[in-house]
Amino acid sequence: MEQTTAAPSQTLKRKSFKYHVNVAWLENRAGTLSSEGKPSIRVASPPEFKGEAGTWSPEDLFVAAVNACTMTTFIALATRLQIPLVSYTSDAEGTLEFVDGGYTFTKVVLRPVVEVRTADAVIQAEQTMQTAHKTCLIANSVKSQVVVEPVISVRGE
Repeated sequence: MEQTTAAPSQTLKRKSFKYHVNVAWLENRAGTLSSEGKPSIRVASPPEFKGEAGTWSPEDLFVAAVNACTMTTFIALATRLQIPLVSYTSDAEGTLEFVDGGYTFTKVVLRPVVEVRTADAVIQAEQTMQTAHKTCLIANSVKSQVVVEPVISVRGE
């Protein structure tokens, strides 16, 4: 019997990335969030934790990060697959609960609404949404359950 040996597989070296953000306390429970080359934003504790109404909170930014990452991942995949997109919007809701002696996000629900140009693209967009959900790096980096409930439709048909 002839034996064959597989050639050693070449491992693909992946890049690593670093993201730098600064926060500077202003007053009470508020500060300024900044990163080089980007607009600064005021951040504060949410009103339920004695913070400011109308100001972005870390809790808002957490839910926003999951929502934005899912969108950008979906758009990148859809562009690569040449899915004829018309629009993408998404509401997101994070549930913060007291668990095991502290508050934690237990669930983030995303409700993307995607419009495509053709009926043929609906199934492809649904499959791409599933892939985006599985590969979104922010959703994969948190311990909260992330649920995606997409609505995909055809514009004009």
